[in-house]
Amino acid sequence: MKSSPSRHVVSHVGIKLVTPPGNLPLLPTRGGWLQAAATTTVHCTISSTVRLSKYRRATLYFAFATCGASFSFPDAHAEPKMKVEFAPLSIPLQRRLQTASVVQWVFSFLALAQCCTAVFIALFFTRFWLVSALYAAWWFIDREKPSKGGRKINVLRKSIIWRYMRDYFPVTLVKTAELDPRQNYLMGFHPHGVLAAGAFINFCTEASGFSTLFPGITPHLMMLSLWFRIPFFRDYIMSGGLVSSDKESASYVLQKPEGGNVLAIIVGGAQEALDARPGSYTLLLKNRKGFVRLAIEHGTPLVPIFSFGENDLFDQVRNPKGSWLRQLQHRLQQIMGISLPLFHARGIFQYSFGLIPYRRPIFTVVGKPIPVKRKHRPSEEEVDQVHQKYLSELCKLFEEHKAKYNIPEDKHLEFI
Repeated sequence: MKSSPSRHVVSHVGIKLVTPPGNLPLLPTRGGWLQAAATTTVHCTISSTVRLSKYRRATLYFAFATCGASFSFPDAHAEPKMKVEFAPLSIPLQRRLQTASVVQWVFSFLALAQCCTAVFIALFFTRFWLVSALYAAWWFIDREKPSKGGRKINVLRKSIIWRYMRDYFPVTLVKTAELDPRQNYLMGFHPHGVLAAGAFINFCTEASGFSTLFPGITPHLMMLSLWFRIPFFRDYIMSGGLVSSDKESASYVLQKPEGGNVLAIIVGGAQEALDARPGSYTLLLKNRKGFVRLAIEHGTPLVPIFSFGENDLFDQVRNPKGSWLRQLQHRLQQIMGISLPLFHARGIFQYSFGLIPYRRPIFTVVGKPIPVKRKHRPSEEEVDQVHQKYLSELCKLFEEHKAKYNIPEDKHLEFI
């Protein structure tokens, strides 16, 4: 063992401990003693600013040596190296199919619209120009459909692809109260996350068993009207139950007299995605009251939904409020109507970087309905009153279930 200064100051010390089976030492750290895990290789990290005296180093050496372990202190001043962790070759076919289903979904979210636009235009310059011409005529005739309840295709909603995607995370839909199929409902989904994976799986597919949990209820999920102006892509997203996010579209669903319809709104919208990162429970909801007014005008019960784990799927480049990056993102959102979070997670064949979400569970908990009295033109005070009730019920839903899903006791929802 090399000699060292009497006070070795580092900001991050990594200790690699290799132990023979059956000999598990206690690891002395600044916070006390830590029992090593029952594995042959243990990585222990002492974070913050740690002073390792000769005594502490000797103690570590003694603790490891007595159980026949070997260890080493890395150079504290060495430059950190990026290590790429590749996926093993022996991954089961089931997991590969799960990853493939998520890859196609991420592609459809990020690039399918652009590809559809390019194909539509390119076909005009080929011998297949008639395909685009006929589609353009159909598009004109069908232009109001996204605001008239959309056009579901149940075969696509029940596709095995979505079941593989559900199992990738996995995604679980949790029911806490019954919904009357004779009634229409307006559901507020929180949080948005980066790509709203939970909202898509639960409301645009049957992978999580929405129709089984809520028989007689037909879900509709609102999406920016911009996406319904893109050829071919509009038909693809309508097949899952997506509808345009304008008031006319919402009213069409909520005023159906036969009932049995759910309109799900991701209330925080694209702007909330800029705060989506692991451990974040910040919701853009404090001044979002349009959905409440809509519920009052139609006398539709409000149902709060919180999707635990939604923000844990991606890391995001740091963009605190006031930073040049955040200002640029807000400016682009004002121009294009969509936000551009700089997110990253894992890749297809490696776990170190890429745009594929992490395999982390999502639990989407559906709360109990909040009765809303119908009024054609509610006052600001009436809207505020129902809005405050909604916030209270959402907080209650979060607090009642957070312990089940490993959320720290000191974590609470923050409304901005």
